Amino acid sequence: MTDNANVTPFTLSRSFDAPRDLVWEAFTTLEHLEKWWGPKGFAIRSARLEFRPGGMFVYAMEAGGQTMWGRFVYREIEAPGRIVFVNSFSDAEGGLTRAPFADTWPLEILNTWTFTESGGQTTLDIHGVPLNANAVETAVFLAGFPSMQMGFGGTLDQLAAHLASQG
Repeated sequence: MTDNANVTPFTLSRSFDAPRDLVWEAFTTLEHLEKWWGPKGFAIRSARLEFRPGGMFVYAMEAGGQTMWGRFVYREIEAPGRIVFVNSFSDAEGGLTRAPFADTWPLEILNTWTFTESGGQTTLDIHGVPLNANAVETAVFLAGFPSMQMGFGGTLDQLAAHLASQG
């Protein structure tokens, strides 16, 4: 197993024309998450949220007849500035599963997302590292950065549109 402290993290920063409280709400309430979460082209079909340390967000993303389940297991919540969670693929009950696209993708990714506000804009900083990954899983994670940039880019585009629709 690889010590994630020595792994180059996946990082992404994105600013939104919205106050931090609204952006926080978009990440922490099911009513908002169902409208924007997931890669472009995918729709949230089923979801449940227990937003608390130890709680889970379990969701199904569907596109083109394909369904993928995912989950967040929340570790730390510091409203409205920071969320630490472990992200994984899952089954419908929230049980841990391998990624449907690669058996060598890490089972778990430890994420720290911070929200800062300045001048009416909110910046989201994403930091993710594989958790308890072996050398092959870590290499696959590192090679996946361009794909993750694209996937998160589309997801965050959807968030920006959702925030704009909130008036």
